[in-house]
Amino acid sequence: MAEVVTGEAVVLDLTIARFPSRIVALLIDILVQLPVLIFVVVVVSATSASHLNTASGAAIYLAGFMFVWIGYPLIFETLSRGKTLGKLALGIRVVSDDGSPERFRQALVRALSAAFIEVWLFPLNLIGIPAGLITSMVSAKGKRLGDMFAGTFVIQERVPRRPELAPVFTVIPPQLLGWAPHLEVSRLSDQTAAAANSFLRRYYDLRPAAREQLGMQLAATVAAQVSPLPPPGTDPAAYLAAVLAVRREREQARLFARQAAAHQGFAPYGSPGIQPFPASAGDPAGNPAPHASPASPAPAGTPAPHGQPGAGPGQGPTPNGTLPLGPDEMITLAKEDRPEDHGFAAPT
Repeated sequence: MAEVVTGEAVVLDLTIARFPSRIVALLIDILVQLPVLIFVVVVVSATSASHLNTASGAAIYLAGFMFVWIGYPLIFETLSRGKTLGKLALGIRVVSDDGSPERFRQALVRALSAAFIEVWLFPLNLIGIPAGLITSMVSAKGKRLGDMFAGTFVIQERVPRRPELAPVFTVIPPQLLGWAPHLEVSRLSDQTAAAANSFLRRYYDLRPAAREQLGMQLAATVAAQVSPLPPPGTDPAAYLAAVLAVRREREQARLFARQAAAHQGFAPYGSPGIQPFPASAGDPAGNPAPHASPASPAPAGTPAPHGQPGAGPGQGPTPNGTLPLGPDEMITLAKEDRPEDHGFAAPT
C-alpha cells in the first residue's frame, strides 16, 4: 500500500502492483507485438527485393519498429488511461504520482524509455534491464526507470475482495453492554483498529491455535490504548468487537454533530433558518425586519453593519439588555460553540 496525496489534499491508499504481475503483463504485450513486427519485417523484405533499395527498406523497417514498440504502449495507455492489453489482463494500471490518470506526455516518456533504455534494446544496452529491475525493487512504489522519468507508478486495481465482518462482531456483545458506555477509545490508533478489524474478518478462517494466539496479542495491544480494562474472563474476540463497535458509534455521532453544526452555524448569509439580525421587538411573530434600501434612512435602533459606526442616538441595547449582534458575531459564536469541540478527541 502507498499513501498518495491528490491535488485536492485528499489522501488515497493505493495498492502497488507487484513485480511478477508487471512481468506477466509485459510478456502478454510482447506476445501481441511480436507477430505485428514479424509481419512488418516479412512485408518489407518481400517489397525491398523487387521495388525498394536497401536504404528505403531500412527506413520502412525502422518506422514499423517505432510504431510497434513505441506506438503500441503510447496509444493504448493514452486511450485507456494507463492500460495496455497485458495490464488490462492482470488488472493493473499506470497512474501519476498524485493518483491522477496517466497523461499523453507521461505515456510517451515511458514508451521511449522502455524502447531505448530498458527492454527492447537489451542486446545493445546490457545495463538497461538490470537497472530497471534494481530501481523497481528499491523504489517504495516499484518504479522502473521510465516511471521515474515520467512521474508515474503502477497500481493494482483488481484486488481480492475483503471477507465480510460476521454479524456477531458488528455489535457490542451482551455481556459487555454495561461496561462499553464507559470506554475511552480516543487513544486507539488507526493502525491498531485496522489490525483488529482484519482479525475479526478472518476469525473463522484461522486455525483455533492461531486464532487464540493472535487474539490475545491484539487484545493486549488494544487494552494498552483504551480504558478501562474489560471484565475478567472476557473473550478476546468479544473484547475487540466491543471496542470497534464503540469507536464506530462515536465516530458516526461526531460526524453527525459536525454536519449539524455546519448546517446551523455556517449556512450562507440570508439562508432559511438563519436570522441575519435580531428580531424586531415590536414584531410579535419574531420575524426579522426587511433590509432597507440604500436610499432610505435606517430606522432608529437598527444595528449598523459590522465594522461601521452606529446609526445615531437611537441605537442601543435591545429590550433584554444586550447589544445587538451582526452576522459576523453570530457566526463567530457558532464556531466557538460547535458540539464536536466538547466530544471525544479524534483517534490518533
